[in-house]
Amino acid sequence: MEELEQRAQRLAWLQELRARGIDPYAVERYDRTATTQEILENDEALADDTVRVAGRLVAIRIMGKATFAHIQDETGRIQIYVKRDVVGDENYELFKQLHIGDILGVEGHVFRTRTGEITIQVANYTLLALCLRPLPIGKERDGRHFSGLSDVELRYRMRYVDLLANPEARAILIKRMKLVQAIRRYLDERGFLEVETPVLQAEAGGAAARPFRTHHNALNCDFKLRISLELYLKRLIVGGFEKVYEIGRVFRNEGISTRHNPEFTLLELYQAYANLEDIEDLVEDMYVSVATAVNGSPRVLTQTPAGTPVEVDFSRRPWPRIPILEGIRQYAGIQPQELQDFLSAQNAAARVGLSMENEHTLGGIIEKLHEHFTQPHLIQPTFITDFPLETSPLAKKHPQNPGLTRRFEVYAATQELGNAFSEINDPLDQRERFANQLAQRAAGDEEAHPMDEDFIRALEYGMPPTGGLGVGIDRLAMVLTGATSIRDVILFPLLRPERSSAPDAS
Repeated sequence: MEELEQRAQRLAWLQELRARGIDPYAVERYDRTATTQEILENDEALADDTVRVAGRLVAIRIMGKATFAHIQDETGRIQIYVKRDVVGDENYELFKQLHIGDILGVEGHVFRTRTGEITIQVANYTLLALCLRPLPIGKERDGRHFSGLSDVELRYRMRYVDLLANPEARAILIKRMKLVQAIRRYLDERGFLEVETPVLQAEAGGAAARPFRTHHNALNCDFKLRISLELYLKRLIVGGFEKVYEIGRVFRNEGISTRHNPEFTLLELYQAYANLEDIEDLVEDMYVSVATAVNGSPRVLTQTPAGTPVEVDFSRRPWPRIPILEGIRQYAGIQPQELQDFLSAQNAAARVGLSMENEHTLGGIIEKLHEHFTQPHLIQPTFITDFPLETSPLAKKHPQNPGLTRRFEVYAATQELGNAFSEINDPLDQRERFANQLAQRAAGDEEAHPMDEDFIRALEYGMPPTGGLGVGIDRLAMVLTGATSIRDVILFPLLRPERSSAPDAS
């Protein structure tokens, strides 16, 4: 009710301004000569100059005939000093009635107060927009900094307020943006071409996940939102491109947790005439480059999903390579020979206290054992290799063990940060794998891979040996920023729609 009352008061103030012939939304642009950060870093050089800055009023302290306030732009905040005998009686009285959150431009000269604070003495100001809702601070006129939103769901639902009120949230999301910039720069410099592939697909393949479905009215056809970028990027490799990548949104109709959001950002890259070891080298080098670009160092202070603080050193190369069966032997005490068939693997899992009643394949059991026993120990960057055939329908078979594949996942801070293959380029093998996936789907696995006839047809035209990599950008951002929830690194995470409670806008 307090917020509604304050909104009503501010709407009344807006109407009063307009009645006085002042429209606070009339200005279309404001010419700035500097940002707040530029002034703070160059105050001596600017001391004799007139500066123009713009930003949001975030603190105000009225002292009779003079007022100190702070305005904030994208780069930071700076103090301003408004005197009645400089701006005039009418403008001063108007300034005193402004609210925290109002946006204004100020013009004046830079000086330092007796306490040494860099300040702009305002010669004149321009009201650029009103803030009709109170921002989340203790009191509007006590000069205190933002305290932020305390309700976690409100922070995600009203991210626009969260970004204003929580510097920590803003810093995390800026790091995530720098991460994407660093990946693009790294790949562009190495001859990769950034491409775009369809979001609406007749067959959503390339991963084990349930897709979202939609209907195209003009074509009168059902389509699916993509769950992966893989199969269309490989079509480009068939078409003669040799190094391609895409950073795009994918959609998986699955649960929401601190590590999963149904809509997330995926990087996938493919390099012709390269194998799994080439991609391992690329990952080691790229992650060092990206971590350094984001945090200034390849050594990152972060935390596991359980909240345990850890330091991850991406520069400690080469990273360990551990076959998945060796990791299970080491951490679960289950020997590789116990994982040769489905029944033996079920019994071995039961012996170590893990139920596998929902797993229908040997590969599924092996991966669950890995997730439960090995993954929690993977703090430093580590490649887990040689994944089971049943759970890797797009990876080449291991030449020494046809029940395993040429696949790795990379881990750090106990989180999976990448998945890579030596890609299948044998169309007959690929058809057989898809057929096996269809059998799993018929047995009740809703996430099994569909048959994609057009993709197989593309492989029949010939695809060179290819190495591929997929990286969940949001998960990597969690590790590089120390966030414990994937929602902290997504600007607008998916939430259940709220029931409208907005007051009448009149």
